[in-house]
Amino acid sequence: MDPLQQICQGVDTMVGQDELKKKLASGKRLRVKLGVDPTRPDLHFGHLVVFNKLKQFQDLGHETTLLIGDYTTTIGDPSGRSSERPMLSKEQIEDNYKTYVEQAFKILDPAKTVIRKNSEWFNSMSFGDAILLARQMTVAQMLEREDFSNRYKSQTPISIVEFLYPLLQGYDSIMLDSDVEIGGRDQLFNLLVGRTLQKNIGKEEQVVITMPLLVGLDGTRKMSKSYDNYIAFNDTSKDIFGKVMSISDETMFVYYKFLLLKTDEEIEQLKAMHPMECKKSLAENLCAKFYGLNVAKHEREQFEKVFSQNDIPDSMPNFSIQELMGKEVAPLVDILWATNLFPSKKEIRRLFEQGALKVDGQKITDPFFLCKISNEATVIQAGKRTFLEITK
Repeated sequence: MDPLQQICQGVDTMVGQDELKKKLASGKRLRVKLGVDPTRPDLHFGHLVVFNKLKQFQDLGHETTLLIGDYTTTIGDPSGRSSERPMLSKEQIEDNYKTYVEQAFKILDPAKTVIRKNSEWFNSMSFGDAILLARQMTVAQMLEREDFSNRYKSQTPISIVEFLYPLLQGYDSIMLDSDVEIGGRDQLFNLLVGRTLQKNIGKEEQVVITMPLLVGLDGTRKMSKSYDNYIAFNDTSKDIFGKVMSISDETMFVYYKFLLLKTDEEIEQLKAMHPMECKKSLAENLCAKFYGLNVAKHEREQFEKVFSQNDIPDSMPNFSIQELMGKEVAPLVDILWATNLFPSKKEIRRLFEQGALKVDGQKITDPFFLCKISNEATVIQAGKRTFLEITK
């Protein structure tokens, strides 16, 4: 596959493909930019789609910049939003920045990645500079953007500050002198503003590449922490493997395409496999990206042991009932809640209703069940993937 084909693989929209073809043919080392705002502590597999594209440019020998939008985070990117994003403190932004970089290097090559912050130039920008920048776009142009247009029609407030966000992102491209900018599908408007600003000052316009928004574990909505349908870079190897195994067969091939960069031909070959084996292979390969092949193989063995052989895993969290409850007999609901392995008591009660709780292999449906711990360890299974051991 030639370089242009590699870059075009999986792309949603490319503006300036002919320009990119010429630049690649010239042998020029391109300056490629990917910007992320550290709005939350965790990166998830939705981010992996754009990180993979940046990694492709790295592997082809181009200069790649991961721009951390620490300044633009104070505004909040309105892309895809129906309301203004909440503001974060400088301390929260700095903490998120540090963990973003650490997580990004699980995919990107640190030796080939330039890390920049846009506070480097915006902190010294005067109000007069901001006015000059604001002159570059009209209100009518801003309202061409779908989310702004929808909010305007529904009389949902749009702050002037939000109008500034696309201009600031475009200005980043000027400061980095970028030849190519990568983003998600919902970033297309912002990336095109970068082209406009570059053109206005007589610079060569950047090529714009947008990638599809990855569908979440539910198979319908985009992957998002807000929808609780995500796989995080910092998830445990067990959770990565288990979450991948929970997706539908249709979603599985989407993940093969955008997370493992399989071609359409390779995906057709994968479809000839048994769906369960195909999904286990996907889970193993994605787990290996973050934890290495040995750990990934172990998680596959544990999964097969539990789900194929109806056995229990070799290792699981261990708790003392005395430390949890201060006594040897307690309601199972309270014991499970005290382990901090579950998000709420409501979720635990739902497991009772679903018949998804077992104590030493015996299904428990009574939410008032009293659990008595003897000298022997008691194994509790909660749902398909959670096992824990309670001792005296």
